Amino acid sequence: MRIVFLGPPGAGKGTQAQRLKDYLKVAHLSTGEMLRDAGEAGTLLGQEAARYMNAGKLVPDDVVVGIVADRIQSADCLRGCLFDGFPRTVPQAEALDRMLADCDKPLDVVLALDVAEPQLVNRLLARGRLDDDLETIRERFRQYHELTQPLLDYYRSRGVLREIDAEGTPDEVFGRIRGAIKAVHT
Repeated sequence: MRIVFLGPPGAGKGTQAQRLKDYLKVAHLSTGEMLRDAGEAGTLLGQEAARYMNAGKLVPDDVVVGIVADRIQSADCLRGCLFDGFPRTVPQAEALDRMLADCDKPLDVVLALDVAEPQLVNRLLARGRLDDDLETIRERFRQYHELTQPLLDYYRSRGVLREIDAEGTPDEVFGRIRGAIKAVHT
């Protein structure tokens, strides 16, 4: 299975992505890790990505897409993969669709974790991270909504979006995720 995992800051993406990866026995492709790994490997795309990251800038779509394209060719992706942090924009989503179509392995489902924003703010403030002050949290939500709403619309129009109620215990949320996966996989 090939799955895109979306959700706002504090929705539990990290916890649920790890559980889903173990449940499905697929590769977990975190964009941040892929960019760091490519930089450490010294590939041309990795070096270019490192230049942007070291300057505190966003890595351009074409570089991110190139790194993802290389990564999905790895042996551990043969059974499928879980995309976490990619795509972030509609052009990246379109590029992913083309990449997967080229290998005749289309995207199976997009799981979008949904939690009310006040609960997310409380979760993030409770984590106690230095970068989780109220102003920073609000800006992260603004960016998430600006970038992600078009993605939700894009995937909804393609019929692969499944919105998951991510309020409740981690076990309850994972039960809903498993239900969505089973509905798609049968």
